[in-house]
Amino acid sequence: MTPDRAPDRAPGLAESARALAAGEVTSRELVERCLARIEASRPVLNAFRVVRAEAALAEADAADRELAAGGRRPLLGVPVAVKDDTDVAGEPTAFGCAGDFPPAAADGEAVRRLRAAGAVIVGKTNTCELGQWPVTEGRAFGDTRNPWHTGHTPGGSSGGSAAAVAAGLVPAALGSDGAGSVRIPASWTRLIGIKPQRGRISTWPRPDPFQGITVNGTLARTVADAALLLDAASGSHAGDVHRPPALTVADAVGRDPGRLRVALSLKPPFTGAPARLHPQIRARVTELADRLAASGHDVTEADPPYGQIGLAFVPRATAGIAELVAEAPDPDLLDPRTRSAARLGRLLGGVPLRAARRAEAGLQRRIGAFFRSYDVVLAPTTAAPPPRIGALHGLGGTATDRAVITACPYAWPWNVLGWPGVNVPAGFVGNGLPVGAQLLGPAGSEPLLVSLAAQLEAELRWHERWPPGPAAAGVRP
Repeated sequence: MTPDRAPDRAPGLAESARALAAGEVTSRELVERCLARIEASRPVLNAFRVVRAEAALAEADAADRELAAGGRRPLLGVPVAVKDDTDVAGEPTAFGCAGDFPPAAADGEAVRRLRAAGAVIVGKTNTCELGQWPVTEGRAFGDTRNPWHTGHTPGGSSGGSAAAVAAGLVPAALGSDGAGSVRIPASWTRLIGIKPQRGRISTWPRPDPFQGITVNGTLARTVADAALLLDAASGSHAGDVHRPPALTVADAVGRDPGRLRVALSLKPPFTGAPARLHPQIRARVTELADRLAASGHDVTEADPPYGQIGLAFVPRATAGIAELVAEAPDPDLLDPRTRSAARLGRLLGGVPLRAARRAEAGLQRRIGAFFRSYDVVLAPTTAAPPPRIGALHGLGGTATDRAVITACPYAWPWNVLGWPGVNVPAGFVGNGLPVGAQLLGPAGSEPLLVSLAAQLEAELRWHERWPPGPAAAGVRP
């Protein structure tokens, strides 16, 4: 057994691609095993909204023919999953909502690029309703559970992707991040979660989702796999609002990051509601800081000058919800909290929204100046460990917002800025619940963040530990 492999669990993305190219396994075999694991895990994990069994097997057979003919592409024949806010031709894109959604007429640009790299799309993973909450639960599809402790959430809104990768159902998956929705579930399921620079992975056919705060990102068990998937999915569509200069991220894995100036930031940004860092999470993040210092980095406690950055977030987030609610086939089926957020978004969609968007440039200049003194920020990804399943059930809108802010006050400022962040595992708290830390940088800093994350991974070997027991064996208390 290799360190990146456990019985009945998917090999990593890079390992799968290598084995396929070497003729050690066929794409059909890999896809059949993925589909069997997904089916077996459904009663417990409930990670997928759509499983493309027949289509994925046909794609695998086509990949095998190409491999046999000598074809080589970065992910040729490798099974991956995508979050159900991303269009896959012929499948509905429900984004966590109830209702009769039509099949997408074409792949989203990110999926088109994954297919161009040779990937086989096995299915679409669960997400909470319009990606609003850090849990993946909803009336439309039920509760998605954490493979490390199935009484708890894997996080959200990319919780289905995180659960699928953490349990070894698939090697890697796409998610999206509008307020931490890749980094939070990566933290709570012990994964690498990369939120790239805004526009690095196209969001087309939505040119500027959630008024620019949402980006597509990747989840995997290793830094190398998350970076490989990022490179395969990266690139712009002509209609995208944000089109950053191209760069390659996977080459930074194994590269010496040099001696970095690291700001350890433990203070929650401005949130408008009280948020307290869990003492055990503080300890785990501080241990990572000590590890970085022992590796030769200069670590100092310092907080970016966030100010009242939240005022630039709420109008954009709620206006984005209002836009999506207007497209829902049956808005009456939506959660009352969603409809309330949409009403607020319509109220804030004029002058407040324009002011929020104008504020971004000033925030980038002010917080960008912080990076004259520091290269990287190390911060908690969340303030709390993963909540129990159902913790947000039955709450009203205000109570839900307070619970979300209390648990997850750290991730969303980087969505306002549009800059990269990488979640890395930080260990466990309580009864074996995973938690994580963020490496945060300025625009275009993905290679530096990935290099530093890979350096930590080489020392801590977090990918060698899997969730206890088979994911389909039953719900643990």
